[in-house]
Amino acid sequence: MVHSMTQGKPIRLILSFSIMVLLGDLFQQFYNIMDAVIVGRSLGPEALAAVGATSSVQFLILGFGMGICMGFAIPISQRFGAQDYSNMRRYIRHGWILIAVIAALFTIVCSLQTGPILRLLSVGDNIFPMTYSYLFIIYLGIPCTLLYNYVANILRALGDSRTPFLFLVLSACMNIVLDLLFIRVFHWGCGGAAFATILSQGVSGVLSFLYMRRHYRILRMEPDEKGWRFSTAKKLLSMGIPMGLQFSITAIGMMVMQSSINALGSDYSSAFTAASRLKVFLMAPINALGSGASTFVGQNYGARKPERIRQGVVQTVLCGVVYTVISGLIMILLGRRLTLIFLANGEGVAQILGHSAYYMRCMGYAWWLLAFLIIIRMSTQGLGYSDLAVMGGIMEMTARSFVCLFLAPRFGYDAIVWADQSAWLMATVYIIPVFVYCMKKVRNRLAKSS
Repeated sequence: MVHSMTQGKPIRLILSFSIMVLLGDLFQQFYNIMDAVIVGRSLGPEALAAVGATSSVQFLILGFGMGICMGFAIPISQRFGAQDYSNMRRYIRHGWILIAVIAALFTIVCSLQTGPILRLLSVGDNIFPMTYSYLFIIYLGIPCTLLYNYVANILRALGDSRTPFLFLVLSACMNIVLDLLFIRVFHWGCGGAAFATILSQGVSGVLSFLYMRRHYRILRMEPDEKGWRFSTAKKLLSMGIPMGLQFSITAIGMMVMQSSINALGSDYSSAFTAASRLKVFLMAPINALGSGASTFVGQNYGARKPERIRQGVVQTVLCGVVYTVISGLIMILLGRRLTLIFLANGEGVAQILGHSAYYMRCMGYAWWLLAFLIIIRMSTQGLGYSDLAVMGGIMEMTARSFVCLFLAPRFGYDAIVWADQSAWLMATVYIIPVFVYCMKKVRNRLAKSS
């Protein structure tokens, strides 16, 4: 059901919304982790390295598409907050057309360039065939990924985070079953893990679309709302492309980091894969709070309530700080034990566990920065300033690339484990004053139009 966030206590509304987003993210990360667990325990450390070697380049492409879906949801949430339902539906329809074009282009280009991309990442010859089959199938499933993400972001823009969560649960359960079937029964290797992922996403995307179409009367278009408007498409692209670029620019820095890790050998790549999966899992609550803040900000911007926006963002950041301090301590103290989720303890594994624990411990020291970075950045995007928020991604890329290109050749893994923290610090220092500046502009604009 649709839910307005323009009335009631801000933090209660944001937490209520974020809990469902969090549960959905956790289930999504859960089946990502299960991919790694099943691959690592069934096919061995080299197969785990093969799957992990593509994580950054997957995020480069899929992150761009998911960022566009999130950007398209901003004017939808703003029009919903303003109760301008006709233009809200126009934005949704134009978004579908643009998403279809983007999905087709990305699928064709990326699937044809899979080999060169892996060479660029310095993927070792011993894992290249497995890595190629995994990434190629993931790229073929780009339409499935964008379908689900656009539906989910439309519903979240309307204040409904419950329905996307339920379909993610379905996807997670389906993915685990298909992983076991394709890898252990059919023996399809890493390609089977990729096929299980895109098939489960595709089914979830189709079912959630059909559910939304049937149950949300507010989204049913009138005949006069179906025409094409370049101004509407331009508005969507002005929000979506900067958000997509933000994800992709950050991913470029991650690719540089991944390439540096791959060059150190498969032990380091396996350790980095395990630690990265745990990192993404522990980031889920902060991403959920950021998503809740973004929807809250968008709806209240449309409702012309700047003071309510400020109050909600401050309260959400404080909640985020509490969580990141606690989870950071977990990473520092329990990194080695958590890595054992992915690998059976045995000969040659001890070194991998040590590398992974070291990386997680170093991240834990600066983990609290993410409370400021993610929540404030997504709040800035909710105000409609995606073009300014994208600079944070550029700063993250710059910091990661500098550490990996200039410090890693001299200090090796000891430098690489600090690349993330350097990126977070630079981006946080940038985004806080930017948000203050954007809030000032919003206040002035709303005051002049009163």
